[in-house]
Amino acid sequence: MELPTLREILAAGVHFGHKRARWNPKMAPYIFATKNGVSIIDLEKTRVMLGRALEFIAKEISEGKMIVFVTSKRQARDVVKNAAESCNMPYVVEKWRGGTLTNWEVVAKNFKTLKTLREQIAAPEFVKLSNIEQNQVKEKAAKIERIFGGLATLTKKPDILFLIGAYDEKIALSEAKKEGLKVVALVDTNMSPEQVDWPIPANDDATKAIKIMADVVAGVIKENLPKKVEKN
Repeated sequence: MELPTLREILAAGVHFGHKRARWNPKMAPYIFATKNGVSIIDLEKTRVMLGRALEFIAKEISEGKMIVFVTSKRQARDVVKNAAESCNMPYVVEKWRGGTLTNWEVVAKNFKTLKTLREQIAAPEFVKLSNIEQNQVKEKAAKIERIFGGLATLTKKPDILFLIGAYDEKIALSEAKKEGLKVVALVDTNMSPEQVDWPIPANDDATKAIKIMADVVAGVIKENLPKKVEKN
């Protein structure tokens, strides 16, 4: 496991927090300074916290646990989806749907429905349906795909959430706590790190900052995947 260097995370803008007026006092230990009214995150502490989070992830993944990458940020969707897919992990890159964890049995029914719809569309008989019927099936499949497609590979409730911004994913964070899931999260200067099991002080808005963090997490996952579930 190799951590990004200070130079690399600095170049990605990981140190830029929010305006001082929006800061959460619980983040004080991780703020290096304030510049032009903006809180600057202490990157040495970021690397320490990132290292701890990655050690936890490595151990859990080696034991066959599943981690879901989560973001509702438009600028992060492709980055997070690509990172999750690269390590064969599920993801949510739309607004978190309330009940995804707390009402898992109902949500999981969508995975079966999506599988059935995909098979229907792929079947030779599909082209025999009218255009209206074909479009109805495709639209239904597309809607479920957009909302739950990234989770469709799960056969049971996941074990860990990786949140791209704990502040913006409070519903997911709350559900994880209720269901006993561990949470790794980027925590910007406007959020209390005490609410997260493995907080990583970091800019959670800039695409470059999100990418470097998502990619390093994906990298550790790939290094520690049990051979039986590792992608060919």
